[in-house]
Amino acid sequence: MSTQNSAIVAPGVAVSRARRGTTLAFLGVLSFSGSFPATVFAMRGFDPWLVAIGRAALAAVIALICLRAAGVPLLPPRRLWRSYALISLGVVFGFPVFSGLALAMGAGTAHSAVVIGLLPAATAAFAVLRAGERPRPLFWVACTAGAVAITAFTFTRTGGATAAWADLLLVAALLSAAVGYTEGGRLARSVPGWQVISYALVLSLPVTLPVTVVLSATTPVLWSGEAVAGFAYVGLISMFLGFIPWYAGLAQGGIARAGQTQLTQPLLTLVWAWVLLGERFGWVTVAAALAVLVCVALTQRART
Repeated sequence: MSTQNSAIVAPGVAVSRARRGTTLAFLGVLSFSGSFPATVFAMRGFDPWLVAIGRAALAAVIALICLRAAGVPLLPPRRLWRSYALISLGVVFGFPVFSGLALAMGAGTAHSAVVIGLLPAATAAFAVLRAGERPRPLFWVACTAGAVAITAFTFTRTGGATAAWADLLLVAALLSAAVGYTEGGRLARSVPGWQVISYALVLSLPVTLPVTVVLSATTPVLWSGEAVAGFAYVGLISMFLGFIPWYAGLAQGGIARAGQTQLTQPLLTLVWAWVLLGERFGWVTVAAALAVLVCVALTQRART
């Protein structure tokens, strides 16, 4: 009897866990959706390199405080350093630097957000390679459709070589993030999400802190309310707090499946770009964002 009951209960528990994971992942996406507008605000007062590296240094200080307050070791086990190095390369350095430089080169916030919509497909691919997940065929069909929609969208943009380089930087940013998300989600299966991002930030501190100090002394700084607010957002929310529900969601809902909630990020960022920056965008941008939103609904039906 007990065996039968566990067979009946287990699927329900699995579904509940997957839904909880998807909800947590969406909270992370909601936090990340304000990153591009906040970066634009921050770069109105600070050098793009300072914004990209300094945000990680700020987040690392907060991470150290949290680790100390929780009474856990300030460094992860040595056997996991390679994994944390991959996370650092992906989300501490890669994504902030590449996306920040793309925005500095003139890539609009709305355009950048839609291009980054390819990130869930890239994350799913890395989840197969690194985390051993095996989504169903419908999942890949929906991912491919979303990728095709965004690829087509990038070809609608004019701007010559500068625009092309900015789009390449955005692609580098999304690939970096996909690596960091996959490795972090894999570790979060056995380590709390907040510790995963904390350790990645702390291990990066010997690089981020001195670079931040040097850039602060050698690059122009214009202190303003919007620049400070933007920097605070990307440092506290985008670089630290947002990763807590995000990694927990990936661990509980599956990296490939829960990661598809990020397909909603382009639409959310479009709203922030319109409300906060007054940025205007045409029907092609909205259509591309809606296309990937449809894809997220399909991927959520294709359970891993």
